Formats: sequence, C-alpha cells, structure tokens
Amino acid sequence: MRRYELLQSIVPEITNEFVICNLGFPSQELYSIRDNDHHFYMLGSMGLSSSIGLGLSMEIEGTVISIDGDGSVLMNLGTLSTIALEDCKNFILFIVDNGSYGSTGDQPTHTSKGTSLAAIAKAAGIKSSVEVPGSAAAAELKKCIATPGPHVIVAKVEPGSPAMTPIPLTSLAIRDRFREAVKTAKTKA
Repeated sequence: MRRYELLQSIVPEITNEFVICNLGFPSQELYSIRDNDHHFYMLGSMGLSSSIGLGLSMEIEGTVISIDGDGSVLMNLGTLSTIALEDCKNFILFIVDNGSYGSTGDQPTHTSKGTSLAAIAKAAGIKSSVEVPGSAAAAELKKCIATPGPHVIVAKVEPGSPAMTPIPLTSLAIRDRFREAVKTAKTKA
C-alpha cells in the first residue's frame, strides 16, 4: 500500500473533523480523493502540519486531524512534546510513514533505517501512540476519532506517488474557505 491508497482508505472515516494536510503530494492526493471545506491543504511550511493542527485543536471543540509525513515530523520533533504537554483530547496526529521525503524525490528518512516515530511520541508523553500497517490505519483512525486523545497514529506504507495535478485553488482561497468552516466550530471556553 502506498500513501494514495492509504488516504483513500481513511477518507470514509473523516466526516466533520477538521483536517490539516501536509504539503506537496499528500495535499494534492487528499484533494483529488475528496475535497472538503474542512480540509486545509498546506502548500508550504514543511514540518508544521502537526503544530498548526495542535493550535487549532487548542481553540475548538471539534476533532482536528493533522495528516503529516515522517519527513515532516522528523523536521519538527519538538511538536511531539508540545502535543503531550497541551494534552488536547480532540487532536489526532496521523503520520504517513513511507520512509522517504516523498515530495522532494523519495530520499530516505531515518524511519527507513529503524527510527520509530511512535516510540518517540510515546517517550515524549503521548500515551496513545501506535504504529500500524497502512491496511489497519482506517480502523485505528476510526477508534481514535471516537475516543479522547491526543493520539498519534503512524501508518507504515511503501514510498511512491501517482502523478498528481496541482490543487486548483490559491493559498488565499484555501485559507479563506477553511477559515469560514472553522467559524462553524464551537470554541473552547
């Protein structure tokens, strides 16, 4: 299973949740599978999907899912301890671990050599941190959406991406429509 098939498998589990999607191919793939006003497609800022998603989960009551890549999380490991300390019950960090920097040419990441992001997350203090094969990720995501978090799911898949066309929305259009969707969310007191 590759990232595109993984995203296809988890999309049916995502209904009204807010999604922050990692830059490059993951955002293009999610957009092509199912576009939604509740999806924020990152067009830059590698390594910050988890931080943006955590910030949103601190402000609203609805579930927030950050779909991130192993390379991006490795670039911002500090976010894992922040997620643990903030302890947002409505936050899920969903890491697509294909062992490569998929948007820049499939150069190998440290996870291809044995680094476990689930173990790092657990060591940072996130109790609900699991690594699953891509084929089990949708069931794990469904379970995590239904239970208080924070959660970290590391879904292991093979590297590789299908040819994608760029998202036909400007960064301002993505921001504005997501902002309008977030306005419908109940804020935390």
